[in-house]
Amino acid sequence: MVSAEKHDTWMGLALNEARRALATEDVPIGAVVLGPDGAVLGSGRNQREELGDPTAHAEVVAIRQAAERLRERALVDGGQADGWRLSDCTLVVTLEPCAMCAGAIVLARIPRVVFGAWDEKAGAAGSVFDVLRERRLNHWVEVYPGVREAECAVLLRDFFAGHRSRL
Repeated sequence: MVSAEKHDTWMGLALNEARRALATEDVPIGAVVLGPDGAVLGSGRNQREELGDPTAHAEVVAIRQAAERLRERALVDGGQADGWRLSDCTLVVTLEPCAMCAGAIVLARIPRVVFGAWDEKAGAAGSVFDVLRERRLNHWVEVYPGVREAECAVLLRDFFAGHRSRL
């Protein structure tokens, strides 16, 4: 089992990604995918505004990058990898995943998700829905919520407060 200290460290990486989203006026959510050795395989931030892509959530961006990196490693090592099974990985994200991202996590076979702030409006890891632990699906995910929760929540609150003040 990974220590809470590791979760805190990994959340720091996700928070750095979230802050990068501010430069493009995207909602500051960041994510990292870590391999079994704890090395970062993929990182992402919300890029919906930047790319004009409704699926460019931090989790999806990080998952895509991690899958590509695994495919590249397999080619270099002379092996085969489909790249879509992230079965020994951990996803760390600053906000509870939405239904789309939770679906991507399940389909990628990611066994562990660590997240910061709860999303009481659209969360799918226990607040509104619980897609990640839905027993009717073929894959279930261990969920570690509330890691550096206050720090993650403040980043989002400040972002939305700034947007409301400009309206």
